Amino acid sequence: MRRWRRLKLLTLPCLVAFCVPVAAQTITNREPQAATEQKQSNKIREVDFQAERRIFAISAVTSLANEARSYDDLTLRARVLARSADTLWEFDGVTARSLFRKAWETAEEADAQEPSPKPKDSPPAIVLGLKRISGRDLRLEVLSLATRCDRAFGEELLGKLKDDTRRTAENDAGKRSSDPWLTSEQVTKRLMVARNLIAEGQIDAGLEIATPALNEVNAQSINFLSTLRERRPEAADQRFALLLRRAELDPLSDANTVAGLSSYVFTPGLYITFAPDGGSRWTQPDGTGIAPNLPQILRSRFFQTASTILLRPTPPPDQDFSTGGRLGKYMVIRRLLPFFDQEAPESAAMLRSQLTTLESDLPRTAIREDGSKLIQDPTRKAKADDPLAKIQERLDHAGSSRERDEIYADAAVALADQGNAQARDLADKIEDSMRRSKVRQYVDLRLVQVGINKKEASDVVRLAKAGQLTHTQRVWAYTQAAKILSDSERVRIAELLAEGADEARRINADDPDRARSLVAVATGFVTVDEVRAWELLGEAVKAANSVETFTGENEQLTFGLLATRTGIKTMSVSAVDFSLTGLISALTKVDLTRTTDVAKSFKNAAPRATAILAIARALLKTNTSTSPPKEPEHDND
Repeated sequence: MRRWRRLKLLTLPCLVAFCVPVAAQTITNREPQAATEQKQSNKIREVDFQAERRIFAISAVTSLANEARSYDDLTLRARVLARSADTLWEFDGVTARSLFRKAWETAEEADAQEPSPKPKDSPPAIVLGLKRISGRDLRLEVLSLATRCDRAFGEELLGKLKDDTRRTAENDAGKRSSDPWLTSEQVTKRLMVARNLIAEGQIDAGLEIATPALNEVNAQSINFLSTLRERRPEAADQRFALLLRRAELDPLSDANTVAGLSSYVFTPGLYITFAPDGGSRWTQPDGTGIAPNLPQILRSRFFQTASTILLRPTPPPDQDFSTGGRLGKYMVIRRLLPFFDQEAPESAAMLRSQLTTLESDLPRTAIREDGSKLIQDPTRKAKADDPLAKIQERLDHAGSSRERDEIYADAAVALADQGNAQARDLADKIEDSMRRSKVRQYVDLRLVQVGINKKEASDVVRLAKAGQLTHTQRVWAYTQAAKILSDSERVRIAELLAEGADEARRINADDPDRARSLVAVATGFVTVDEVRAWELLGEAVKAANSVETFTGENEQLTFGLLATRTGIKTMSVSAVDFSLTGLISALTKVDLTRTTDVAKSFKNAAPRATAILAIARALLKTNTSTSPPKEPEHDND
């Protein structure tokens, strides 16, 4: 018994020594387990939080779409329905598809109406009419969104468009429509949608949509291929080669067909054709129009196709049904002959012989060598010093002050397009005050645009202060200059934005540009001073509610038409910061409740719809910086 007690006394310390580590290990094991459980709990809460946000967003968009069905404004109704459908597509495809169909029906009704004068915030009726003629109407907006969501659905909507072809019964008799620019409504919109997709980076989708329309030479097909080549040269060259083959085999291909093909080879974006009376028609290129570096085999293929078509026998005048006629053919050969001299001299010799034959049947006024507009090449690029080198000679021969003003205006515009500040001096020499003001405004705005592209903030600010710009244009200049500066210059950025806010407040209260400009400045302040951003948004809402024409969507600033001797000049600059969408999206991530209250505070349907859709899109993004509120921490006793 005593022995057993001794054994217990000896064993007890060992058990205690053993139990202490076990207890410690148990406590240690519980800590990571608790941390793991907390992480899992947080993840569950995050999932629940995201689900709640998604439900809220979908509900808000669905309610908005139901409200939009009763809008009297057909344009607004179609746009809100289409954008609601686009927002809901990934989450409720059935509802989205139904909304797209309703948007399409509404767009058809709206597009069938004649353009009428609208309030200031809307484009002039003539601009709306030109957009519709070119295919840029409401149906294109709906079609672009639907196709982006689902190409098959986009094809379904394309099938609803007119599929009339240029080749009528007369074409079957060996004639072609007198207008080589005319394409069917379906082809026009198909290629526009395809270009939009490529601009968004969806190159394969854009190419797939465009392919059925790439079987004929026209301004739409050639300009699409030029756009495609900037992103995927091999694919564009391959389809251009197929188009060359088709054109060569087509008996109705004529000189204007060659002129169209030459746009891809020499002047991308600048598509030119000639009329039987010698007149010409061309597009204004969006970019520089620099000739692409095509593979030599493709360039040779172009010259072969062009010579084959141009050297076809010319029918008698009374049987010539080509789109350009004999004079048009003469003009095309004259225009392209220098290129043939360089790269296809054998064909050039035969084309010169063709010119001689054509000259014998053409009026002398059409072929004279004195620089007549009938034989000038609209694609010719002036040398950098041309506007200044020839201006004095032209002024010496001017017969009136009006003619001198035109010369100064042309030179000023040309220099401004080159980014040359001397353009301002020439504009100031114009005697007519109205013309001088118009030209100076164009010049200053163009120089601001050049400065922004070159990221020269100081030049932009200088022009914003001293240039002949509207208050809205000054706001754009200040906000863009602020974006150019680095994050380390926050004080300077805030100063420029404050200048922009002052300019915005100088705009009349009944002008929708006041609200738009305040939105632009508030957008700039989001990353610099959130408090100022909210304050300016409040001002913007107040300004928006005092004018019915504010929509919250306009993302472009447009300079009015300026008539020059070289043609009509206009300028549209991208101004995405003037749209509510970016500002509301950014502030949604900061404070959802407050942003939702702001959206509800818009009394007019258009800006309210824009804000609600912006909130919904911000919430429905899978990667969002907004996280659920944390649970309060408790101290463990």
